Amino acid sequence: MSQAKAGDTVRINYTGTLKNGETFDSSDGRDPLEFVVGSGQIIPGLDAAIPGMAVGDKKTVEVPCDQAYGASNPAARQAVPRSEIPENIPLDPGTQLQMQTPQGQVVQVTVTEVTEEEVTLDANHPLAGKDLIFAIEIMGIDAA
Repeated sequence: MSQAKAGDTVRINYTGTLKNGETFDSSDGRDPLEFVVGSGQIIPGLDAAIPGMAVGDKKTVEVPCDQAYGASNPAARQAVPRSEIPENIPLDPGTQLQMQTPQGQVVQVTVTEVTEEEVTLDANHPLAGKDLIFAIEIMGIDAA
């Protein structure tokens, strides 16, 4: 039975959880995730766990934040005057919004705090600063 190696296209079923057991993503009910091993298409800590696995193999992989979405960057949090945000925009904490930088790049932000004067927006990835756990199963391998 062939084992996955760098350059192979693999398909995996997975469930991603946080240390507290909360599921943040899963392929359950969807097609398996397909990617090329070692290509940088998925987070490094999960990618590194694939070589040597064969179709049908299952594994639980613990991925530290520095091998996932990185540490949370305090500079990516910004307080914006509430008056600069249109009234029709929902501002409940946890709401995800899209903003445009002065250079025209679209950035996803999360509302983290709202006061009478300011709204704090966080441009960090929602999983930044978090260690992740993946339960994976190899569903297919297409050799490079």
